Amino acid sequence: MKKFLMAATLGTAASVFVTTQFAGPLIAQEAEKKSTVYEQLDLFGDIFERIRAQYVEDVDEADLIEAAINGMLTSLDPHSSYLPPKDFDDMRTQTSGEFGGLGIEVTQEDGYVKVVSPMDGTPADEAGMESGDFITSVDGTSLLGLTLEEAVEMMRGPVGSEIILTVVREGIDEPFEVSIVRDTIKLTAVRSRLEGDSVVLRVTTFNRQTFPNLKDGLAKQIEEAGGEDKVNGIVLDLRNNPGGLLTQAIAVSDAFLDKGEIVSTRGRNPRDSERYNATEGDLSNGKPIVVLINGGSASASEIVAGALQDHRRAVVIGEKSFGKGSVQTVVPVRGDGAMRLTTSRYYTPSGRSIQALGVSPDIIVVQPPRKPEEEATEEEAKRNSRSEADLRGSLTNNDKISEDERMQLEAEQKKAEEVAKLREQDYQLAYALDVLKGLSALAPADK
Repeated sequence: MKKFLMAATLGTAASVFVTTQFAGPLIAQEAEKKSTVYEQLDLFGDIFERIRAQYVEDVDEADLIEAAINGMLTSLDPHSSYLPPKDFDDMRTQTSGEFGGLGIEVTQEDGYVKVVSPMDGTPADEAGMESGDFITSVDGTSLLGLTLEEAVEMMRGPVGSEIILTVVREGIDEPFEVSIVRDTIKLTAVRSRLEGDSVVLRVTTFNRQTFPNLKDGLAKQIEEAGGEDKVNGIVLDLRNNPGGLLTQAIAVSDAFLDKGEIVSTRGRNPRDSERYNATEGDLSNGKPIVVLINGGSASASEIVAGALQDHRRAVVIGEKSFGKGSVQTVVPVRGDGAMRLTTSRYYTPSGRSIQALGVSPDIIVVQPPRKPEEEATEEEAKRNSRSEADLRGSLTNNDKISEDERMQLEAEQKKAEEVAKLREQDYQLAYALDVLKGLSALAPADK
């Protein structure tokens, strides 16, 4: 018994010794770290006071503090930043769907402002701005060395005022200028239309209007087509969609999924991880879906494309997406401003991280540059449209068809011609429609 007690005592003593050996250095390291932090804060205070006292001009102390806070946040990544009260109000206005400006989503790369995507129907879109453009100057003033927020502030201005952007574009040797007149940006989150037998849902942004617009637009086009049986599938066009609200990305994905994970977010602390799952119900009742993406598809767009791709619910066509797979949490702070802080990363249902990798399409289809329209002569058009019926002595078709059958044949021919014409305007969309047609042709006859 004595031996047992002695062993237990020695064990306890040893454990105390080991704990002391490890805990001591850890406590010392923590104390040293805190001391360093306080020394750096003292250094900040010294520099702040020196600027106030000796800078060549009077400075606004509030502006200095704001710049320091923003500098601290922007040093983390391109998407973390401080939002002063005005910018915070602007951000809340944008997510509601109407705001003033140029209509471009931008990020920062190599010190310059890079266009993620121009928004459909906005002044920037109409002026010809493209995804991937670099904006180097605004009204002749270089943006090099400015923060993204400072550059964006330079691009803001009264509605109706003109701004001159200097743009560098891949494939063009020299920088060129683009004139844009600022306007009130009224975003229609989803535009819907029929292309032949297919419903095209063009999603331009993910704001509070997105899911309601999509649901109503799909129902309207199905009704115009003459019912669900007359529709062969859906094209979900997410090209040049810079993203937006996570809740709307989840809702749009859920609209076409019956079950399973849509997206997960993983932060620094595993306890902060979240998983979002689909609920029962598919607005399209299982119709084939093609998702269109390109380099301007970012964030929420990538969540939708990744979810539908991983569940094999859609064929993804186009070009690799932007690769913005981080989550920003907007936290209101004192003084009516807010802090936008990157707090986690997005992962698709299969566990793929979107960050810096993007979503790779199942079928890569590059949009060719637009070419000037070449007018064919009347003789060339006639020669290109010749058929068997134009040949001298050709056999006639003696099989009688009803008027309804003849009209159906003419309608099908007209739809095919419209898709062919679309290839000249939007090759990627025409390709998507062709894929949908092929998928519907392979569907069981009883469906």
